[in-house]
This record gives sequence, structure tokens and C-alpha cells, in this order.
Amino acid sequence: LSLSELGGAHGPNLCFLDLTSDPDRAVALIGELLVVQPTMKIVVLLSSKNPDTIVRAMRQGAVEFLVRPFDPEQFDHAFARLASMHRNDGGASMTGKVITVIPAKGACGATTLATNLGQHYKRVGFKKILLGDMDPLTGTLSFLMKLRSNYSFVDALSRSGSMDADIWKGIVTQQGTLDVLLAPDTVNEGLHELRDASSIADFARGFYEVVVFDTGTVYGEWNLTLARRSDDVLLVTTNELPALQAAQRAMDYLEANQVQRSRIRLVVNRYDKEHGLGREVIETALHCDVFHLVPADYDGVQRALMEGKPVPPNTNFGKSLTQLGDRLAGRPAGAAPAEKKTSALSGLFSLFTRSSSK
Repeated sequence: LSLSELGGAHGPNLCFLDLTSDPDRAVALIGELLVVQPTMKIVVLLSSKNPDTIVRAMRQGAVEFLVRPFDPEQFDHAFARLASMHRNDGGASMTGKVITVIPAKGACGATTLATNLGQHYKRVGFKKILLGDMDPLTGTLSFLMKLRSNYSFVDALSRSGSMDADIWKGIVTQQGTLDVLLAPDTVNEGLHELRDASSIADFARGFYEVVVFDTGTVYGEWNLTLARRSDDVLLVTTNELPALQAAQRAMDYLEANQVQRSRIRLVVNRYDKEHGLGREVIETALHCDVFHLVPADYDGVQRALMEGKPVPPNTNFGKSLTQLGDRLAGRPAGAAPAEKKTSALSGLFSLFTRSSSK
């Protein structure tokens, strides 16, 4: 059975992995398994409590550990913790859709897009939605939404081994059916060293219908763990040349770090075909399809930001976000009209020479 055959809706959701015979290979296999089946829980079997091996396995995504000689008490505690990862307030479990929004470079509008995407799912009737600010250094979701909380995702990380529905509800900030997980208000020591967000992503998937994570950058283990755990990675760019070059580098980086290209959705924000590059030029230069175009709508977006409210759905931006949200949720939506071919601009493609053919 190949790894690719494990994935999909009917793939396994629990794996026991023996680290005794070849620990290095087994630790590497954890990440490979989670690439094809992100919702799978991996329980590691150890011959002894080796702290270095345990830390390495946790960073790759293992969620539980059993140490020989196994006994019933060990199993009881391990499976109680596994069950708590999938428990919601009704006692049932769900497998939600996880969307991570990542800017190709700064000032592409990724946080605005993520915020309004979460609000869209609230508006169209989803009952359990999480909007998470997972940017430990420059997270601005609390500022944009005019929210304050004594808790942040750091508190969720510190309680990951004992997380349940009651603890989680005390950490998030509720706005009706939308739960918001905020970043820390201040940059404390150690935040720049965070490496593993998988415990938050895994718990959220089992607790919500839709999860939207906002991140600050594509780079680093912290952001990679979110991308690897996501159904869709929205890579947000503009149609300006520096942003598109950054998008190319970001896609190469994600692919090189076990994020499948099929999960990466290129979203061009603030799109104006009269300024910057056209859709066909972008697709040819980057060797990928543009998943969605979000039109430039400065007045509508800025007015909403000043008021701390979502962009109204009747604006150009709001209508486009509705289409994007429906596509990601698998709802029927009108196809975007084909755009007329524009000039490829002499010498443009030389700026996008790929390191390997796609």
C-alpha cells in the first residue's frame, strides 16, 4: 500500500508507529503520513522515554506516546486524550475544513481577506466557525476586529495535552457563531521560536465546521505545520511584479516542505487589470492557475476597516469573497468570466525562470 493511497475521506484516522527499530526513518515518516492524511492521529510506540526522540516526533506531528512495557493504565490515559481532541460541546466529533491564509509578501491584504472569509461563513449560516490569528509577532486581528482578550493561542498551546471543550471556550472570544482565537497582545520572549501549531489545528478541525487561520508569512516551521494540516492554503498576492515573484518563491518553498501543490490556491487580491499584470500573464509566468481574483475596492474595504466591521456583501470585494467562500466550501458558484489575453510584455518571463520544470 503506497502512502498516496492512505489519503481521502475514507483513509485511516489513527496510526500506531513503532520507533524502536529505525527511529530516524520513523520520525521522518510521521510528516509524510500527515501530508497525505492530515486528520490522522499518530501514536508513537517507544522502547524507553527518550526526550530527544519524543520532541522530534512531536515536532513532526505525533500526538501521543506509549512506552514499553505497555499497561492498561497507559492505554486508558492515551485514548482519553485522543478522544478529547475530537470532542465538541455536543459530545460528537466532526471533521471540519481547515483553510490557512498566507501572504506571499507583506501588505498583500491577507489578514483582511482571512477576517472577511471567516465572517462570510458566519453570515451564510455555518454554526461552528473559528477565525484564528496565528501570527505570533505581528498579528493584527484583535485590532481589525476591535477585540480584546486575556487569552491567546499561546494558552491553547500550553494546555494542548489536556484541552477539552470547556477550556477551549474560555480561551477563544465569541462573536455569535464565530469564535476568534487571538494572537498575544505583546511580543514576549520565545514567541519567535514557536515551531509547532499542529495541536491547535488538529483540535480545531475536530471542533468546527470551518477553520480559517491567518498567518504572517509562509516561512518557518510554525507556518509549515499549519499549511500541512490545511485542506486549502490560500496564497495571497497582488498582480504587482514584486508580489508575484514572492508568490513564486513561496510556492516553491511550500512544495519543498511537503505541502502538496494541489492544496495551494493562488488568490490575487486588489486585482485591477488596468494596472499590473493580467490573469493569463500571471498564470503563464507562475506555471499555475489563478484560483480567484479579488477586485480592487479601496473605498469599501477602508470604510469597513475603520468601523471594525466586515466588508458588506453588496460591495465588489464582498461579492468576490462570497464567491471565494462558496468555492472553498464546495458550494455552486458562478464561474468568473474569461479575461481577454493581454500583452505578455517583452522579457517578463525571464524574471520567473523556475528552478525545475512543472
